[in-house]
Amino acid sequence: MIYSLRGKLIHVAENTAVIECGGVGYLCSITRTTLNALPSQGAQTMLYTYMNVREGAVDLFGFASLAEQNCFRRLTSVSGVGPKVALGILSELKPDELMLALVSQDVKSLTRAPGVGKKLAERILLELRDKVKNEELSEQFRQVGSVSEQISSGTGNIAEAISALVVLGYSQSEAAKAIAGQSADTSVQDLVKSALKKLAGGR
Repeated sequence: MIYSLRGKLIHVAENTAVIECGGVGYLCSITRTTLNALPSQGAQTMLYTYMNVREGAVDLFGFASLAEQNCFRRLTSVSGVGPKVALGILSELKPDELMLALVSQDVKSLTRAPGVGKKLAERILLELRDKVKNEELSEQFRQVGSVSEQISSGTGNIAEAISALVVLGYSQSEAAKAIAGQSADTSVQDLVKSALKKLAGGR
């Protein structure tokens, strides 16, 4: 198993990068996030990798961060999610954004990825949510996790405010992120106003 590559970046395309290590060029399929993180061609770089062995072919996938590699492994553990679909999801959602989608059960964000319909998105959310609950999470994820009970139950001011934001066109994970940290006793109107200010500033 090839865990990582460190060497010269000799070629970059829309969804691939070639890293030369010891005179050998390794072709890696990459996400849009990793593509944006790559240095200029000819520079030294490192990618964490995942090697997928299938009949008649060996494919190598490269990631700029360990978090992205770990998310890829989790996604491909779900029935029906192959490497290409996982790569598509991580091109749409960065690791923290994927975690937010899992906590808020955000089907809409996942279905933005090519090849992911509603049923597959629901299966991903169902199978992965419990797997990441007790892992070391970012502060952002912990904050959103604190409101996840209301999101799941659909009750309380926070849940109502998130529903209002979804009606306005935001995804559940965007809404949950904007409301995270607010008191559950705050009125729905004030929660929505505060969230809209945050969302406007981030767009």
